[in-house]
Amino acid sequence: MGRTKSPRNKTIDICVEEGRHYLKRCKTIDKPVEIKDIINATICGDMFKVVPCLPPKSVDLVIVDPPYNLTKQYHGKTFKKKKRDEYRSFTAGWLDMVLPLIKDTGSIYVCCDWESSLIIGQLLMERLIVRNRITWQREKGRGARANWKNCLEDIWYATMSNRCTFNLEDVMIRRRVIAPYKENGKPKDWKETKRGNYRDTCPSNFWDDISVPFWSMPENTAHPAQKPEKLIAKLILASSQPGDLVLDPFLGSGTTSVVAKKLGRNYIGIEQNELYCVWAEKRLEMADEDSSIQGYTDGVFWERNTLAEQISRADSTE
Repeated sequence: MGRTKSPRNKTIDICVEEGRHYLKRCKTIDKPVEIKDIINATICGDMFKVVPCLPPKSVDLVIVDPPYNLTKQYHGKTFKKKKRDEYRSFTAGWLDMVLPLIKDTGSIYVCCDWESSLIIGQLLMERLIVRNRITWQREKGRGARANWKNCLEDIWYATMSNRCTFNLEDVMIRRRVIAPYKENGKPKDWKETKRGNYRDTCPSNFWDDISVPFWSMPENTAHPAQKPEKLIAKLILASSQPGDLVLDPFLGSGTTSVVAKKLGRNYIGIEQNELYCVWAEKRLEMADEDSSIQGYTDGVFWERNTLAEQISRADSTE
């Protein structure tokens, strides 16, 4: 007899049969289509077969979380670690298929670990204007007896041209002010509230405010490599406008599509694993009832472990 899930455990792990009605909402395509026919949809299929069917210059932002070069099980499908040249060819293959879809004003973000970052960064530099490499702290990672514990990941940020979107004001981070400075008796560049003193600061390319989804969070799924909604929200807010189209060719359990929907963007997600398509569609349905994003409140990204302040956010404007 299987273990009963705790009432507090919100992990989405329904099976395909249980979620068959979600799978029916997904689209399959095998010939060229117009954007209007697939906008705000989950496409169930292999991105190497689906992407050639999409119209060129139609996407404003691409967020890619490809398989890292590790042997890993993805619920019935295995990605096997490749030799460096093979992984480079794999990456170049999907990259050269995706880039023609991006508008001249568009951007792309590519997630990777430290090892695949060495390959992905070079390939992007050969094709695009690389603007930065973001490094984010996973908060936890697996220890190693003969190496440093790996708890950081990279995200490469590149654009098609210099005519790109970057909304700085939309991705400010709220930090505690430890030593408040006043000018003429008034706070200088910070806010004084009942819950503490805070300053909204420009974000850097090192993010230490991200919490990896865990079992009591509504966004959590049983996917082995799920990205946090807060992480993806920063990318979408920075590099797209409301109503823009966001594409994720390796959708996984749906985080990019869900966050795009919550933030008023259009989306297209491509995923070959039927189980993950089910989870993605369930999360999209849940977003109709709850559009909140953990760690992002009233247009501000908060530091980790500031939930009480977020709940009492009304005080921050007093």
